[in-house]
Amino acid sequence: MLKINLYCVGNLKDKSYVDMCNEYSKRISRFAKLNIIELKERNELSNQLQIAEAETKEILSKVNQDKIVLFDVKGENLSSEQLASFIDNYFQTNSELNFVIGGSYGVSDSLKDECQKKISLSKMTFPHRLFRVMALEQIYRALTIINNVAYHK
Repeated sequence: MLKINLYCVGNLKDKSYVDMCNEYSKRISRFAKLNIIELKERNELSNQLQIAEAETKEILSKVNQDKIVLFDVKGENLSSEQLASFIDNYFQTNSELNFVIGGSYGVSDSLKDECQKKISLSKMTFPHRLFRVMALEQIYRALTIINNVAYHK
């Protein structure tokens, strides 16, 4: 079975967001094994660069670096069909894919340099808890497109 890991800086506290993430996680489980790995926010540090560096270091210590897709506002804008095509092509030769949602201050260039792909869901800024739901929904949508399941319109 395909394996998708979603690395997220910070955790969800609001029940409504947890419920939405659980719903998409359940839906994704029809097609792939999904692991959501929550990493510690480093707000105790003194400046944004230090925070981004510390969070990046933790991400890189946990994730297989040759299989990273970073959600980044400066990444490539893909349609749902293009995301599905990327995922489908990727899984033709691999069995595990890692998606990363950085912290509030982004990630350092060292992580951006290690990524196989950088994807933007929008040029707009969203709260992290909402973005996690959006990312899971788009992964689910891509999997339904790949598997010809009625969901995507």
